[in-house]
Amino acid sequence: MNLRRSLPALLPLVLAATFFAVGTAESGTPKQSPVNVTPNAIRFDPHAPKLDVTYGVSALELKYIRKDADKPDGCTTRDHEETEEAEVEPGSGHVTVAGTRYDLVQFHFHTPSEHQFLGRNTPLEMHLVHRSAAGKLLVVGVPLVIGSHSVVDDVLAKLAPECGEPVDIEPVNLNRLLPLNHHTLHYTGSLTTAPFTEGVEWYLTGEQHVTAATIARFQGLFTAGNARAPQPLNGRTFVEVPRI
Repeated sequence: MNLRRSLPALLPLVLAATFFAVGTAESGTPKQSPVNVTPNAIRFDPHAPKLDVTYGVSALELKYIRKDADKPDGCTTRDHEETEEAEVEPGSGHVTVAGTRYDLVQFHFHTPSEHQFLGRNTPLEMHLVHRSAAGKLLVVGVPLVIGSHSVVDDVLAKLAPECGEPVDIEPVNLNRLLPLNHHTLHYTGSLTTAPFTEGVEWYLTGEQHVTAATIARFQGLFTAGNARAPQPLNGRTFVEVPRI
């Protein structure tokens, strides 16, 4: 399967409204994230290592990630880098690339999607954050579009308050967070929040479905959005990589 031809499948089927990424757009360094995916930047490398995903079942703790705790009105305002983050149980999931294991630590959400496809955003994007024993980061980015119910709806059924207790979530099958399509696009970028550290390995998947109600619930909390604007590619390319 060639993602040059299948890239439109990554685009949103329906955009309920128009949203704009917010936050600092200037990077000052050459390998920042997120980016806009275009067909002419995709290449196929038959020798590229596969993304081996080994996910199990885990209970989750959904908590609100604050960035403005030092502000007197922090509990009622939304810093553009704040989000809802689900922590997983240690050892419940990992990925392996070229012999290096990266353990799943947490996953969180952005609206609209931080990565664009042909210049377009999806309503939400989920980032599954993995860390190796040496501290290297690998993030799997999943664009979320309006569709049938998925396990993501269960995760976001009740959002954690900014200044309140986390939400405990019954065990979920982490494999069901990912779409059925097993092809990904790999590139090297950065964190999308301060300090924007580079050297992060990114794997972008096809679309996963969530219901319109879940999207509305999340966007109702982050009314101005919580996504960083796309950064220049600066000559980088995307490599089509299957996951197994």
